[in-house]
Amino acid sequence: MPEQRLHAETFLWQAQVALVIAKKNVMIYYLKPPVITFGVIFPLFFYLAFAAGHAGPVEAMVPGILSMALFFTASAVGPLVTPWERQAKTYERLVTSPASLSAILAGDVLAGMVFGALLSVLPLAIGLAATEAHVVSAPQLLIGVVLGALAFSALGVLLSAPASDTPSQVMMLSNLVRLPIIFVSGVFVPLAEMPAWGRWLSPLSPLSYSADLIRLGFGETRYFPFWVDVGALIAITVVFLWLAHVLHRRTRDRVL
Repeated sequence: MPEQRLHAETFLWQAQVALVIAKKNVMIYYLKPPVITFGVIFPLFFYLAFAAGHAGPVEAMVPGILSMALFFTASAVGPLVTPWERQAKTYERLVTSPASLSAILAGDVLAGMVFGALLSVLPLAIGLAATEAHVVSAPQLLIGVVLGALAFSALGVLLSAPASDTPSQVMMLSNLVRLPIIFVSGVFVPLAEMPAWGRWLSPLSPLSYSADLIRLGFGETRYFPFWVDVGALIAITVVFLWLAHVLHRRTRDRVL
């Protein structure tokens, strides 16, 4: 019993540390006008550029814009947090503190997840107010947003693992990974209409499953079964977190 109580107290303390780190990340890195503007404006114009000449109704574009905004906001800052910490010479102090590596990464992931999920409310509200789009299933939409934000944030933390204190280098790697994910996810072209190679690659993208659930929330036709979307997002998140822990531990050990 005393040992179990000690483990429980340690877990609760590390959970509090993760919350403190998440709050620190949001206050320092996320709540900046350029970050918020980039998270909303860039995916909006990026999507509109590819949707130019789209013959379908305007409201059909709302799920895609929402999916892209969620993806960009939840995964955009995560890759930069660790390089910024190294550049400011605070990374060594953080990893040598009593906070465990798991708590540090959990805080990073939580900050990106909450930021992405909350900021996605803006394009959702604009889409509902400016078009005839309407939510058919709020629970499925909420599941798609929350699980998608978690998976995208975990991807961002994974991309911050390289031992670099130069944000531009990490952003180059981040864009090399994130842009192909967008193009094979069915955001621009429905998965059923993609060529064979696209349908083979689309299951590798977490955005495919999140966008599928978001479309389902708007009453559109899904591509994957509901349980596949949910299970795939959970499995991908677990894999991203495991890889992030392994790679960040190697980087930490190399620095120390």
